[in-house]
Order: sequence, then structure tokens, then C-alpha cells
Amino acid sequence: MKIVVIGGTGLIGKKVVSSLHQLGHEAIAAAPSNGINAVTGEGLADALAGAHVVVDVTNSPSFEDKAVMAFFEASTRNLIAAEKAAGVTHHVALSVVGTERLQESGYFRAKLAQESLIKASKVPYSIVRATQFYEFMGAIAHTSADGDTVRLSTAHMQPIASDDVAAAIVNAALGAPRNGMVEVAGPERASLSDFVGRHLKAVGDTRTIVAEPQAPYFGTLLNDQSLTPGEHPHLGTIRFDDWLQKQAAKA
Repeated sequence: MKIVVIGGTGLIGKKVVSSLHQLGHEAIAAAPSNGINAVTGEGLADALAGAHVVVDVTNSPSFEDKAVMAFFEASTRNLIAAEKAAGVTHHVALSVVGTERLQESGYFRAKLAQESLIKASKVPYSIVRATQFYEFMGAIAHTSADGDTVRLSTAHMQPIASDDVAAAIVNAALGAPRNGMVEVAGPERASLSDFVGRHLKAVGDTRTIVAEPQAPYFGTLLNDQSLTPGEHPHLGTIRFDDWLQKQAAKA
């Protein structure tokens, strides 16, 4: 089966393409670097010719409100138009758990707009909503730092390894369209400050974590439901401490 992975050279896309190849499918890694650009439409028609499934795991290069909205609206509209022309029968998109609860953020408003376009497109679809990735704990610390202090929310989260996200995307791509959403999350729930604190300790970062209920998360205030899944999510198998140990071994 031919499956085109938009954003196929990124963190999740590489893993998805590799897994699909191992399973015997024709997986195309589509990205601007190889002449396939969903935002401009460049190369989409040729890339999607004969494709059964399109997987969209792209992310905006800018999180500025107008830029991120323009990215997701343009890329999704172009993909849908190209899919209809090519006869694609399944659109799979990666989104974020809690998107509808974080609408103070321009990024999450753009993700909700992306989801709405997919639902209205008439192309059969599956939306995989994932919680925050383990790989982004360092970036969260960076954006929350004030000198040697890192101020972080005490709200709960349930982050997930990118390997588990990629596996969920592959499962969705090879299954029947849900015409709905599935949530995926990690096996452990704890506070944002706890997860980032464990990450900093593991990498030898001596900055001080200050846990504050009102500390913003990318400009948005959180509660215990903001970054956690609803009932009956699909749970990944990789635990955070095991992932940290593996990263340390690689380093």
C-alpha cells in the first residue's frame, strides 16, 4: 500500500516511514527538502498519485498566532484538495490532547482549525491526538526559565515517548478510517513540574524548579485536565524513567 507521510523527515515522520517500510508498505517521506510542500502545494499532485493513505505529522515552523494559523489552514486545504484529486481514501493527522481546552493559545486555535477542516472535508479520516512528548521536556524548561530558576505549573500531564506516538500513527494508517479521534498518552501521570524536574536531574541541569499553580505553559494557564487525556486513551508502553535512562546511555 502506498502511504505518503507529510512531514516524513521530522521526529515522528521518520519513525512512521521506517516502520511502514519494515511492514512492507511503500512509504513516501514528503517534505519541502525533497520538493513536496503542503503549504504551497508544490509537488503534492505527483506525490499523492496512486496513494491510498496520507499521514500528516507536520508542525508549523513558527508559533506566532497568525503564522501558525496560516500554516495549518493552508497545508490542510492543499492536502485535502490533492487527496480528492488523487482518490486518497484515508487522511490521518497528528493533533494534540487538550486542543479544545487550550484555546487561549494561538497554536491550539490553529490545531482546532486544522481538525475542523479535516472533519468537513468528506475525505475519510482519523485524528490521533497525542499528549506532550518526552522529547520536549528540555524545551519546556527553556521557555519557562528565568535565570537559574525554572517556574513550572503543578498541573498534571501524561506525556508520551515519540516512539509510542509513531506506533499509534502507523496503527491508524493501516486501519480503517475512524471518522473520529483517538487519544494516545504515556503510562504515567504526574505534575508538569515533576516531569521536567526529573528530566533536568537526568541531564545534570542544576537549575532550580519552582512549582507554581499559576505558572504559564506557553502563555496559557493549566489545570489537571488541560494536558491529560479523557476516558479510555490508548497508552504507550515506554515509561519516562526508562526513556531517560536510554537517552543517557545514548549520550
